[in-house]
Amino acid sequence: MLRTLFAVRGQSQQLLRRSFTPHHSGQRPQQIFPCRIRMKSTDSPGEAARKLRAKSTLYYITAGGVLIVGLSYAAVPLYSIFCQAYSYGGTTSQGHDAEKVEHMVKVNDRVLKIRFNADIGSSMRWNFKPQQHEIKVAPGETALAFYTARNPTDKAVIGISTYNVIPFEAGAYFNKIQCFCFEEQQLNPHEEVDMPVFFYIDPEITQDPALEYCDTITLSYTFFEAKEGLQLNFPSYAKPHAATA
Repeated sequence: MLRTLFAVRGQSQQLLRRSFTPHHSGQRPQQIFPCRIRMKSTDSPGEAARKLRAKSTLYYITAGGVLIVGLSYAAVPLYSIFCQAYSYGGTTSQGHDAEKVEHMVKVNDRVLKIRFNADIGSSMRWNFKPQQHEIKVAPGETALAFYTARNPTDKAVIGISTYNVIPFEAGAYFNKIQCFCFEEQQLNPHEEVDMPVFFYIDPEITQDPALEYCDTITLSYTFFEAKEGLQLNFPSYAKPHAATA
């Protein structure tokens, strides 16, 4: 047993001497003890899990931000289409049945005051106002009102308008046959135009318990400055009114 240990020890010392012995020129050193270096992570398992969770949270936040930005661009046209289709949020009905208009019966004992309001967006440079403060209309009767828009600047400005009705519930019965909403309107420098609104109140409003005591309806328009070439796409069920300039 001792002889074996001494023999192994002698062989080891001999190998060590050979590994550190200088080599003559042109000879490649012999690799005696090849080794592999492994870098150990200094992070504990808990620290690694925390970093992984932080990265995952960052990815989710970034994806959510991109989604919100994308939806913000689509929100206005999509909301407008939804409101036009379902008269939601005081938005008036766009379509009208020509035969119904021709044969609808005027309700003489229920006269409504229709008030008109005009606003502009913060960046809009037009002067915009209704020509009449209010008119009286009976359900089942067509009526015509006018707004005036003027461009006081020295360059052409393109505008586009949105509208709603107060009270909101009345939007389902406020039908516009012709108006200037959701259509681009370009006014040249110092140009002024009259914009008509041809509408009627559906006689079925008299059958709605929620509007039994409603005697005043406000139609409000807001004009915003539109970039040149901007188009709002409407599906087949939400056809825009004919534009007037």
